[in-house]
Amino acid sequence: MTVEIPTTQRALVFDTWNGPLEVRQVPVPSPADDEILVKIEYSGICHSDLHVWLGDLKGMSVCPLVGGHEGAGSVVQIGKNVTGWELGDKAGVKLMNFNCLNCEFCKKGHEPLCHHIQNYGFDRSGTFQEYLTIRGVDAAKISKNTDLAAAAPILCAGVTVYKALKESNVKPGQIIVLTGAGGGLGSLAIQYANAMGMRVVAMDHGSKEAHCKNLGAEWFVDAFDTPDIVSHITKLTEGGPHGVINFAVARKPMEQAVEYVRKRGTVVFVGLPKDSKVTFDTTPFIFNAITIKGSIVGSRLDVDEAMEFVTRGIVKVPLELVRLEDVPAVYQKMIDGKITSRAVVDFSL
Repeated sequence: MTVEIPTTQRALVFDTWNGPLEVRQVPVPSPADDEILVKIEYSGICHSDLHVWLGDLKGMSVCPLVGGHEGAGSVVQIGKNVTGWELGDKAGVKLMNFNCLNCEFCKKGHEPLCHHIQNYGFDRSGTFQEYLTIRGVDAAKISKNTDLAAAAPILCAGVTVYKALKESNVKPGQIIVLTGAGGGLGSLAIQYANAMGMRVVAMDHGSKEAHCKNLGAEWFVDAFDTPDIVSHITKLTEGGPHGVINFAVARKPMEQAVEYVRKRGTVVFVGLPKDSKVTFDTTPFIFNAITIKGSIVGSRLDVDEAMEFVTRGIVKVPLELVRLEDVPAVYQKMIDGKITSRAVVDFSL
């Protein structure tokens, strides 16, 4: 099998933070001996892509930059030292890669905590381009039976919510609150939580109630029109939920979660609000034996497990296919809080 590879490609580039997002022609990279070249067919648009572009994460990113870190496509070239890949295989490009595989964190399966990682769409050019190189050991294998458009968001959004649900320690039959439940992450989290046997309280703007319940939320709480959220959720769940995952990009829901979570419950922070410093009363935190965790994406195994739910049709990604030129408009919808699906760049459009 031979594949014709062009010398240039389309890429979405910004030269300054919060500056113009422009589609340009850039060179197609050649894979190193340990890398494969992936023709990106779909790229998810993640909320953290917006943060990078706005300059909210300057300490973790570079500029100029090609953003994006949820890429799915086909292998079109293979470095001479790569094993386990063939031309035409379906491959995924996730956020964190180039980890050493040999430090204490890698050995324990906590690969995203490796000191050596590099992040596509943060400190190296990402998936908002038609071709991308990635180490063979880092690329995610995608089954030929998996819809590639649906696979793309799983490489960050899907594995992020799946790992956060695992970190919550909520057991089947127990209750979990998902803040920001009607957004891109939350829409996936509701489904994963259901598949894992959890009972879901979805919290978001009232306009998203039908959307959340259609995805499987058992209860819905309007985060903007409920006078006393702490009291309301405590009463609704008869003592508080067993876990809370905060996807909302705001500080207040993060602080409230510590107040209404059940005794010995777990609060997991995932959303990245610009002003993300939170405060809470340490007395009930200690006396109620509450656990607070941060969770960021997942390991290679987490990616495979999260993808399997989609391949089997248990989790369905609510997709909105857009052009590469439409990314700025999607960012604006994120800023306005009007995202109810997962926007994915379709490079064939």
